[in-house]
Amino acid sequence: MTTTLRPAGAEEPLPGGGRTRRWQICVNGRPVGGLRTSALPRGGQWWGEIAELEVREGHRRGRATVGALAAEEVLRGWGCTRLDVTVPAGADAALSLAHTLGYRERMSNLAKHLGPPPALPPGLTVRPIGAEEYPAWLASAKAGYLHDLRASGLTEEQARAKADADHSQVLPQGPDTPGVALRRLAGADGEVLGSLWIHLHQDLLPDGRPLAWVMVVEVAEEHRGRGHGRALMLAAERECLAAGVHDLGLNVFSSNRVAIALYESLGYRVTRRTLGKPLL
Repeated sequence: MTTTLRPAGAEEPLPGGGRTRRWQICVNGRPVGGLRTSALPRGGQWWGEIAELEVREGHRRGRATVGALAAEEVLRGWGCTRLDVTVPAGADAALSLAHTLGYRERMSNLAKHLGPPPALPPGLTVRPIGAEEYPAWLASAKAGYLHDLRASGLTEEQARAKADADHSQVLPQGPDTPGVALRRLAGADGEVLGSLWIHLHQDLLPDGRPLAWVMVVEVAEEHRGRGHGRALMLAAERECLAAGVHDLGLNVFSSNRVAIALYESLGYRVTRRTLGKPLL
C-alpha cells in the first residue's frame, strides 16, 4: 500500500511572508488522516512546523511516520532549515513518534489557574521598569534568551535571528507596549534583585478565558539561590490577578532544571512540549 500526502486545501499566507497548508494523509489515494505544514521567517532563515497530525484508528500502522517524513520534505522544499513539532501533554504516542524521528525536546509550556493573590516575602517591593532603564534591561533579557536558545539546540545564527524577531514582535513600543508589565524586584534598601516581564493578554484558553504569559523571570547573578525567583513568580501572579486574568502560562527550556523545579513547586503543570531538529 502506498502512503502519500495530498493537499486538503489552498495554501494560506502567514504573517511576515510565511505560508501554511493542510494536507491529507492518503493510502492508495484514500484519506486516512491529515496534518498541517507551516513555515515562518526567523531573521534571514525559515523555520518549519508540523502540526495537527492525526491518523484514524485502524489505519495507523506507520502511516503517521510516513506522513511526518513527507511533511519534512515539503518544508525542505519551502526552504526551511529548522523544524519544530508541538506535542500536547498526555499525547504519549505522538511524543514517542517525535523521538523516533530524531526530534529532541527543546522546551515546555506550563500553566496554572491562579487562586487568591499571594503575599510577597517581607522586605521586598515591586516597581515598574522605566524608559531610562529599559535599554539595559532589554540587552540583559536578550542575552539570557540567546543563551537558552543555544542550549536548546539552535545554532548561533538561528538563536540571534529568533531573539531579534521575537523581541521586535512582542515589544514594539518598548516599556509602553500595551498589555505588557515590566517590573523590578527590589530589597528593603532599594537594591535591584531581579526583573519580570509579563504579557497580560497573550492568548485565550479553549473556553475563552484570557491567559497571561511570563516572558522573562531573571534574578541578578549575585542574588541567586535566595528565593527571589519564587518572589518574582508570586509578583507575576499578583500582576495577573490585578488585571483580572486568572490563568498564567510560561515557557521553560528543557535544559533549565532549576527553573522547572521552581515552577512545579508553585503548582505549574506541563501543557505541551516543543521538540525540534535541523533539516539537513
